[in-house]
Amino acid sequence: MTVRTLDLDLATADGKADAFLAYPDDNTPHPAILVFSDAFGLRPVVRRDAERLAAQGFTVLVPNLLYRNGSAPVVELPDFIAADRRDEIFGALRPLLTALTPELVVADAEAYLSWLIESPLTTGNAVGLSGYCMGVRHALHTAAAYPDRVAAVAGFHGGRLATEDPASPHAVVDRIAAEVYLAHADADPGLPPEQIERLDAAFTVAGTTFRTEVYPGAAHGFTQSDTDAYNAEADTRHWTELTDLFTRVLR
Repeated sequence: MTVRTLDLDLATADGKADAFLAYPDDNTPHPAILVFSDAFGLRPVVRRDAERLAAQGFTVLVPNLLYRNGSAPVVELPDFIAADRRDEIFGALRPLLTALTPELVVADAEAYLSWLIESPLTTGNAVGLSGYCMGVRHALHTAAAYPDRVAAVAGFHGGRLATEDPASPHAVVDRIAAEVYLAHADADPGLPPEQIERLDAAFTVAGTTFRTEVYPGAAHGFTQSDTDAYNAEADTRHWTELTDLFTRVLR
């Protein structure tokens, strides 16, 4: 399927967020997907993956989550992010990520969801959310804040999903109406087994339709092919689960 792309500026309560849009070039509205990227943000690999998802018959929006700090990429990134560059990059990103509170994420998401639902490029129905790394937390908070607008959530190698922090996502899953699929990295220091158990228990108590899995041998960031955490086998599994969920729930 041929895909078209656009660079957009979307109005939010705090300004304008630059964003990337990919959609099938067939003059037909398609189900909408909002992508919450990892900490490295909107960059060539993320754009390419959005186009790949759009080729499956979806209209895909990827906002720059750190737009308050400038257009993407908000910090300089190498073409390949190796372990020896991570401390330097996260040193620049950490204060920006810390400032992006759940309240700001949810406020921004209202603008993104409204744009998608109102766009002639979408079917106008409830949206699917896809999150990566920190984006999984953002996706869960968004689904909880807008249960009538979000039908499906897919999250991959998320961290700190069920901590003692009052803003931990597991504390709001009882508000989620969407179906949820989460794939965790094996032995991820940001999501130890006790957090996975706590998160699953919260979903179960809430009556959420959900499925969580741990991908063996996969490191945190396993879907990101421009990093040394990439795992091709786990990434292939991610694409299967992602497209299966959205095809089944959104169409």
